[in-house]
Amino acid sequence: MKQIAVITGASSGLGKEFVRLLQNERDVQEIWLIARSKDKLDAIARQDPHRLKTVVLDCSVHGNIEKLGEMLKAAHVSVRYLVNSAGYGKFGSFCDLSAEQSRNMIDLNVSGVVEMCLTCIPYMHRGSHILNIASLASTVPLPYLNIYAATKAFVRHYSRALHVELRDRGISVTAVCPGWMDTGFIANAQTGAKKSPTVFAAITKPDGVAKKALRDAKIGKDLSVYGVFPQLTYAAAKILPQKFLMENWLRMQKYR
Repeated sequence: MKQIAVITGASSGLGKEFVRLLQNERDVQEIWLIARSKDKLDAIARQDPHRLKTVVLDCSVHGNIEKLGEMLKAAHVSVRYLVNSAGYGKFGSFCDLSAEQSRNMIDLNVSGVVEMCLTCIPYMHRGSHILNIASLASTVPLPYLNIYAATKAFVRHYSRALHVELRDRGISVTAVCPGWMDTGFIANAQTGAKKSPTVFAAITKPDGVAKKALRDAKIGKDLSVYGVFPQLTYAAAKILPQKFLMENWLRMQKYR
């Protein structure tokens, strides 16, 4: 049975870093790259056409992931790694975002992650790993990044509980909680809203986040937080009042 890795959001940013890292894993014979952009996926797949398989798929559209399930069944494979890296976020208040933008964040960041897990778990065996990309934003309610932060809080809680549920099967689930990263996310999240994040503290490269996440997954950790600032922020969120942290966020972003 062929051992594969499945990576969503594989065409750029953090997902692309996981593609690079998992190419070095000897127990991964094939990597399925999932994203919406065929051109970007094809460009990556040309680097290693024998191991990289492209799957053009929008994980935010209900029913699309069922097609992936059919492909997994037909291919007779074992999923060694599932990396849910596809994500969508927009900056602004409730009145700056359309209903469609708000719904898309929930559909991709929440429903897409759950459906990908439910689709791949039947093809996972002892020693397999799921890495769900949450965010440092999951630790605190964040005005003007409200829905995105709330969806990532779901991912963090869902992943850590699923880790316990799958423990007897020998499958680990890791919630990856990076801070701001140097990817296309910030530019794509801009909406022109008057109140929008402008201070991106301790911004990091995605390669460090991906390396630590993969190490943490291999040793069975249910949470991966990379960098001193994110680790301090995560620790503070466990002991300080949420209202205080929200006010601190507002002052940092100069909303106050």
